[in-house]
Amino acid sequence: MSIIVKNMLDAKGRDVVTVTPEKTVLEVAAVLNEKRIGAVVVTGVEGRVTGIFTERDVVRALATKGAAVLEQPISSVMTVTVQRCREETTVNQLMEMMSSGRFRHVPVEEGGQLVGIISIGDVVKSRIREVELEAEQIKAYIAG
Repeated sequence: MSIIVKNMLDAKGRDVVTVTPEKTVLEVAAVLNEKRIGAVVVTGVEGRVTGIFTERDVVRALATKGAAVLEQPISSVMTVTVQRCREETTVNQLMEMMSSGRFRHVPVEEGGQLVGIISIGDVVKSRIREVELEAEQIKAYIAG
């Protein structure tokens, strides 16, 4: 049995921190720090995903544009090509997507609406649970 995104969201919750594209880099950096998260989803009209802004985006913006970027809107430095998944996506598919794309956060959409976000930490936790369950089943089989 392979774990799917829906299982992970049901276990961890579906809250997603979102911001609008006109928020400044400094404002969004403060949100990341305050919420102790690595990414926010940038939403536009009708709550549609227009981008994602991560800790890596902060570092990249500062390195390439200097401290003045802190007062610019995140729309000028956010990642606009956002990989998304669906609730039916498996953990293995997510691991492949994250590894090949070299990113750590994937918004979850259903019917064009944002319904959650999965981080690499969520994937690792679910994979560990899956391996532990398999080990218990093998032990039970051997003992039986």
